[in-house]
Amino acid sequence: MEQIQYAIQDEYGEDYAWCYGCGRLNQEGLRLRTGWEGDQTVTIYTPKKEHTAIPGFVYGGLLASLVDCHGTGSASLALHRKKGHEPGDGVEPPRFVTASLNLDFLKPTPQDVPLKAVGTIEEVHPNKWKIHTEVFAGETLCVKAVVVAAVMPKSFTAG
Repeated sequence: MEQIQYAIQDEYGEDYAWCYGCGRLNQEGLRLRTGWEGDQTVTIYTPKKEHTAIPGFVYGGLLASLVDCHGTGSASLALHRKKGHEPGDGVEPPRFVTASLNLDFLKPTPQDVPLKAVGTIEEVHPNKWKIHTEVFAGETLCVKAVVVAAVMPKSFTAG
């Protein structure tokens, strides 16, 4: 399966790179990475043994984490692009927080298969974005979800 070459999470400032799901500085976390694939966003992750719900299948909480970080990363990508920037251009992107997270589990998700979250972005307000996400295990659609992501409030900043 392809890899994400330019991920928005690689550009987050050090104060904001500690998320368990997508923080590149969190050695114990998932270190999810989200990038562009055409006009859609993608995050690819292969579940580990500890992400088991029942033998052979992925724990739903992992899928929720994947969708959550994919959603906020996708919103960051979208606003960053709207402002004329792309990951890798040296400009720190905006950060987002989750305002809403809704998942529909359509099929059991197999354990030993790379997962691919694919997002379609909808701007609903200059500071709020809706990400429609589908999670695939191979060719099988396992999860449909919607994340509403809001620009991180200034009160969340460190210091």
